[in-house]
Amino acid sequence: MILGIFAGLSACKTLDPAASLPLPTVPSTRSEVNVPVEIPFSTLSRVINGIAPAELYRQQGVDLGNGLVGEFVFSRNGEIQLRGLDQQRLEVIFPLKIQGEVGLKPGGIRNLLQTKVPIYSKLAPLFVINPELQPNWYLGIPEFELLDLGGRLTLSVLGIELDLSALIRQEIRRFANQELLSKPNLLPLKPWVEPVWNQLGKPMLVEFEGRKIGLSILPDSMKIREYLLPDKGLHLDLGFEGQVQLHPVTALPSRAFPLPKISPNTDASNRIALQLPFAFTYVELDGLIQNSFDGLSIPLNKNYRMLPTQFRTQAYGERLGITVSFTAVSNQGDLLTGELFLVGKPFYDPIAQEIRVEDLDFILKSENAKAVLGTLIKKGKIRQQLSQRIRIPLGETLSANRDGLQGRLSLETPWARVAIQDLRIVPLGFYPTPTGLAIPLQATGSTAIQWK
Repeated sequence: MILGIFAGLSACKTLDPAASLPLPTVPSTRSEVNVPVEIPFSTLSRVINGIAPAELYRQQGVDLGNGLVGEFVFSRNGEIQLRGLDQQRLEVIFPLKIQGEVGLKPGGIRNLLQTKVPIYSKLAPLFVINPELQPNWYLGIPEFELLDLGGRLTLSVLGIELDLSALIRQEIRRFANQELLSKPNLLPLKPWVEPVWNQLGKPMLVEFEGRKIGLSILPDSMKIREYLLPDKGLHLDLGFEGQVQLHPVTALPSRAFPLPKISPNTDASNRIALQLPFAFTYVELDGLIQNSFDGLSIPLNKNYRMLPTQFRTQAYGERLGITVSFTAVSNQGDLLTGELFLVGKPFYDPIAQEIRVEDLDFILKSENAKAVLGTLIKKGKIRQQLSQRIRIPLGETLSANRDGLQGRLSLETPWARVAIQDLRIVPLGFYPTPTGLAIPLQATGSTAIQWK
C-alpha cells in the first residue's frame, strides 16, 4: 500500500504547471463553396431583354447601286428568343425594326429631284452564336452565323424595284464582325456579379457572451464551368475557394474583398464547406468552467468534500491545463485549502453541444498529508467526477455563427431566390495557444435556387 502511494506521488510529479511545452499549430481556415446553377432560358431571356439596347446602330451613306444611297437605323422590335442547339451553341431570334430612307446620290439628277423614299420594315433574323466566358469576367462571342433573315426588305424608288435583303444580311454580318467577333471583352459580367458578391462577401459580426468577433472572406479562386442544356437553359458550376479571416471589431473591413479572376471548374457538386476561425480566451474559459461547477462539490474521501473556488486555464502543450483552487470541508467542519492542476484533452459532445475533457490527469498541492493520501487513494473516482463536471457550452456560439451565415448566404435577386439548406456547424479541433483555446469551426450545407 505504501509503495503504491509513493508510486502515485512520483507519477503525479510528472505534471508541471510551469513547464514550457511545444504548442500545436493552429490550421489555417480554408473555405470552399460549389454551387451547380441551372438558369432557365425564360430567365436568361428576361435578363438579355432587360440589358439589350433599344437602338442597335445607325448606318449612313450606304451605297445601294444604281445611283442610290441609303440611311438605316436598326432597332429592337420585340422580345429576343433563345434556344440551345447543343452544349456550346445558342440559337437567337432577334426581332428587328429597320427604318431609314433611300435617295439618289449627290449630283446629276438629284439636284432636280430631292425626293427620298422612307424605309420601314420588320424582320426576325435567326442566328447562332457561341458565347464564351473570359477569365477577366467578360463575355465574348467568338462565333456568329446568320441562318435566316426572317423576312425580305423590298421597295420601289423612281420605278426601280430594289430587294435590300442581301444588303441587310451584309450589314448584319458587318455589325457582327465589328461589334461582336472583334471584341473578346464584349459584355462585362462583373456589374451583375458584384452586387451579389458584395452581399455574400461583406464582413460580418458574430456576438457571443457580449463579445463581438469580425469575420471576412478573402477569395483567392473563383471557378466556373458553363454549358448549355438544349431544352432547359444555361448550366453553371460555380466554385469558390478562400480564407475566412478574423478581425477586431474596430478593424473590420467595410466592404467585400475584390473578386479574383475566373479559372476552369471540374466540380459539379452542391456543397458549402466554410471553415471559420474562433477562439475562447483563457479568461472566458475560466468563467465558463466556473459556471459548470457552480454549487457542486466533489468527495475527496469518506470524510472530505472539495468545493472549487477559482479556475485558471492555460496551454499545456497539446492539452489544456486547469488550475483549480479549492476548499475541502470535512464531516466535522474542518477546512483544508489547496490547488489541483488538471491536464486533459478537449473534445466535443455533439448531443449536449459542449466541450468536455478526456484523458484527465491531475496533481494535488496541499500542506495536509491526509488530504494528499486520500486523493491518491480515490484518484480514479475523482478523475471521473472532474471529467464529468468540466463542461464548456458551445451551443450558443454555433447557433450565432449558423444564424449569421444563414442570413448572409441567403439572398434575393431580381431573378432568383437563393436559400441555404441543412446548414450545420461543428468544431474541427481544439488547439491551445498562448492566449486561449483556438476552435476552428466548419459549416457545411448546400444551396437551393428558385428562379423567377
